[in-house]
Amino acid sequence: MANFAMLGAAGFVAPRHMKAIHDVGGQLVAACDPYDGVGVLDRYFPSCRFFTEVERFDRHLEKQRRDPNGVSVDFMSICSPNYLHDAHCRLALRLNTTPICEKPLVISPWNLDQLEQLETEYESKVKTVLQLRLHSEAQRLKSALAADKGRKRSVELIYVTRRGSWYHQSWKGTEEKSGGLIMNIGIHFFDLLLWLFGPPVGATVTARSGSRIKGRLELERADVNWLLSVDIDDLPGGHLEAGKHAHRALTTGDDRFDFSTGFDDLHTRVYRQILAGEGYGIEDARPSIELVHRLRTLPLST
Repeated sequence: MANFAMLGAAGFVAPRHMKAIHDVGGQLVAACDPYDGVGVLDRYFPSCRFFTEVERFDRHLEKQRRDPNGVSVDFMSICSPNYLHDAHCRLALRLNTTPICEKPLVISPWNLDQLEQLETEYESKVKTVLQLRLHSEAQRLKSALAADKGRKRSVELIYVTRRGSWYHQSWKGTEEKSGGLIMNIGIHFFDLLLWLFGPPVGATVTARSGSRIKGRLELERADVNWLLSVDIDDLPGGHLEAGKHAHRALTTGDDRFDFSTGFDDLHTRVYRQILAGEGYGIEDARPSIELVHRLRTLPLST
């Protein structure tokens, strides 16, 4: 049985990681978050040690690591705010655990170089969560594209998810901490586009605000019009369909791939891959992080 620790246990995505750890038969032995509203731990791991200060969390894990009778930690799940991801990956590596980091792995692509150097120093690997690649619709589209023999497609990607005013007041609405809307909610979809249609050839951004961003992307095998938004007015019909929390759709030709559902077990699949010695790492995440960093700084085009 693998033992896990977690940073960012009160975060939005943390319960998915807790469920995944539970589903794969793991044990969460220590968790940390400055906010102490983490009652969700009782659902999965009521015996988990909890800390509100990362220094005490670090001290506890280091003590356990050096104690011959201590509980060793094999993996550290990182669900903290985006701007802390690279620092928390470094902490995990120093503790001789394997980081499993939520998206985006880093905000600035040059931080990937430092993590690669630390991988060599600590003889370990950083793992990241690119769960959309495991979605059944993504797998279906990947198979369909294999028969295209290089034909270039026209693609429309729309991702609209409703967020209230809290979003803009939180760290997620702060560019320096989240990487902006395009990094925080868009990184998975840009990773998916590159995975499906190949590397970028050209890119433009045609609209940008705190609530929406849109543009055009030329990839090796696709021309893409894309829109990312947390504004309900951008939803088709101005409202979400019953039972859906977001509108995620990729359309190419007569095919429409709906990613609005089917997310329930994707993190569990990610964890199973990692425990099997597989999973995605730094070089898998690098292309989309470099692309999004570029899109964040492009001047607007008409």
